[in-house]
Amino acid sequence: MNRATLNTWVGLFVLLGFLAFLMLAFKVGNLSLGGGSGSYDLVAHFDNIGQLKERAPVRSAGVLVGRVRSVSFDARHYNAEVHLSVDAQYHFPRDSSASILTSGILGEQYVGLDAGGDDKMLKNGDEIKLVQGAMVLERLIGQFLFNKAQDGGNDKSSNAKGAP
Repeated sequence: MNRATLNTWVGLFVLLGFLAFLMLAFKVGNLSLGGGSGSYDLVAHFDNIGQLKERAPVRSAGVLVGRVRSVSFDARHYNAEVHLSVDAQYHFPRDSSASILTSGILGEQYVGLDAGGDDKMLKNGDEIKLVQGAMVLERLIGQFLFNKAQDGGNDKSSNAKGAP
């Protein structure tokens, strides 16, 4: 094998490695090379979105059906407005619900869509009315401790009354 052929093969191998690295970077960054023409937009208002970010997955029954297009604060309703871009091949009934869920214990947050039973389907620009915001661990722990403190205070007073 001569030197020119060897250099060509090494160059080709380096080019393929670079392309594989580029595709991996797009996959990890939740980016795509294609346009968003095959999708429709939905809007949902949440009281709390936790750490939900743009480009987060939108899943239904565990299947990726879209991405979060944008997240903003709605100053009129004082809540978070989330715009979802759903792939056009997936259609959801008007009474579908959206929840902010977490993948695993410390995983990324995503929007979960649960299909309703209505005959009419959501279309571009429609709002999902049934929503459930993110569960905030600190708030749950605080409520648990508050309830335990209240229960503990009630137990002491009932024991004191029954003592001779």
